[in-house]
Amino acid sequence: MFTVDLSEKDRWRKYNNVSPVVGIFKKIHPLNPDIEERINQSTFPVFFKKNKFIISPVDKNEHLFLIVKGVVRGFIKDEKTEITTWISKENEVVGTIRNLWLSGESEEYLQALEDVELIAIPHMLSEYLYENYTEANIVGRKMMELCYRSAEERAYLCRISSAEKRYKRFLVSFPDLINRVSLKYIASFLAIRLETLSRIRAKI
Repeated sequence: MFTVDLSEKDRWRKYNNVSPVVGIFKKIHPLNPDIEERINQSTFPVFFKKNKFIISPVDKNEHLFLIVKGVVRGFIKDEKTEITTWISKENEVVGTIRNLWLSGESEEYLQALEDVELIAIPHMLSEYLYENYTEANIVGRKMMELCYRSAEERAYLCRISSAEKRYKRFLVSFPDLINRVSLKYIASFLAIRLETLSRIRAKI
């Protein structure tokens, strides 16, 4: 899918010589130097232009991605209809959720909604850290707690019967996305027709 052609030193030059993944993990729990070194060696930056696919069903699921800059959405297809399942922004970790941690094909797509800057985190790195460092398991557990809370909020949004109430809940839960994401993707995420969403926005 993509390759790394930079030395570790050059790879992280613009990030103060350290993988941004280290900083995100250290906000959750202290890391020992061995973990930091392993992360610096194994993670790498990747860039995608707006509307490009980061992952599609033809790609192997081998990485998670830390969003350094930009917005990414996940979606699946029901025949010709795209169903947006999540939208994420800076400092969030994303991937093909339906087969998370499993190498192989997925029916999910990851798409850049802006020009995006990501740090690729190989699944093999995650597995190695889990197997060898207690700290990694603490970080992983706390990150999964955040992912679970986010998934619960999305599940709740989908079950609100009123389209207007769903949109109002979106404004509360994701206020920083409303001016960054196309209305057609927000409508897809909320399971609302674009015309209906436009009427709701005009009303409120």
